[in-house]
Amino acid sequence: MKTLTLDVEYECDFDLFGVVSSSREHTLAWQLNQALRLRLVKQQDLIYDLLHQGRLVISNYLHATEHLTLRLLRNRSIDPSVLKKPFLAPDVKEYDYLIQVNNGSGQLAAEALLAELTTLPVVQYACQFDPNSLKFKENLLF
Repeated sequence: MKTLTLDVEYECDFDLFGVVSSSREHTLAWQLNQALRLRLVKQQDLIYDLLHQGRLVISNYLHATEHLTLRLLRNRSIDPSVLKKPFLAPDVKEYDYLIQVNNGSGQLAAEALLAELTTLPVVQYACQFDPNSLKFKENLLF
């Protein structure tokens, strides 16, 4: 029997930042809310059931307006996992959190946001990277 494989290539049109921070996600969300005048609100955890491998449970905070969407995502699964790499984005596993920004402008434009992130006391390191270069970029599409 012939097997057909569907190869789909996604184009990511958002800015993606990696954040190294030892603080808890609610503390980081609060700091971001204060510094950037946001309203990050805890959403239902994202659950990825990976066939015959296990599952990932990812903490998810969201700030959404008419023109902007900003998500704060924990990169590591919050539930114990049997996966060898229990990360939302295993390509960048050295980052504790990921920040995804759709239509960022002004204070939330890429360069300005990166500068703000590095000034927060709970952030040890922040970096911007191209989401299209990630192997597991499909995990970041919502």
